[in-house]
Amino acid sequence: MQRKKTGAENFRGIKVRSGPKVLDFWQWGFSDLLTNTMRSVLAEFIVASALGIQDGLRDPWLEYDLITDDGIKIEVKSAAYVQSWPQDKPSPISFSIAKAKRWAFRPTRLEGKLKRHADIYVFCLLEHKDRKSIDPLNIDQWKFFVLPTGVINKKLGGQKHLSIGRLLKLNPAITSYKELASTIRACNY
Repeated sequence: MQRKKTGAENFRGIKVRSGPKVLDFWQWGFSDLLTNTMRSVLAEFIVASALGIQDGLRDPWLEYDLITDDGIKIEVKSAAYVQSWPQDKPSPISFSIAKAKRWAFRPTRLEGKLKRHADIYVFCLLEHKDRKSIDPLNIDQWKFFVLPTGVINKKLGGQKHLSIGRLLKLNPAITSYKELASTIRACNY
């Protein structure tokens, strides 16, 4: 069973006095929060923290990203105009909404039919466009769009991607970090 790390844990088996720690690994591998993979995990953490459910460990094997204490299953998607690589212009905003199968551990395989497993989608847009001042840790640079999965299923069927323009036409609840938890809990799904 894995437990939350502090960052102070040492690597074992290294015969030097001040060998690397887990914090060194985190800083080396995960400091660029603008990369798509890290920004996505950061967005999940931001939503989890708004809901007060960030104390456990992230489970990347669930068929949805988060579950609230009252059982609401949430899929978190993120996008940004500014990326970590050089750009000539801001990136177009698009979110994946593809259906997926559930991962089974015994036996290890994908199972069931393709579907969207969450009750609610939270689309997180890092909307700041200035490369010099973008900061994914600045919550004021994010905007959150909350939409019941039922709306996505009804209006978009098997569509795999959702542009920001199309998302806005679905009338999501647009909210700040401060109001995110209450917006999610008020969402009829």
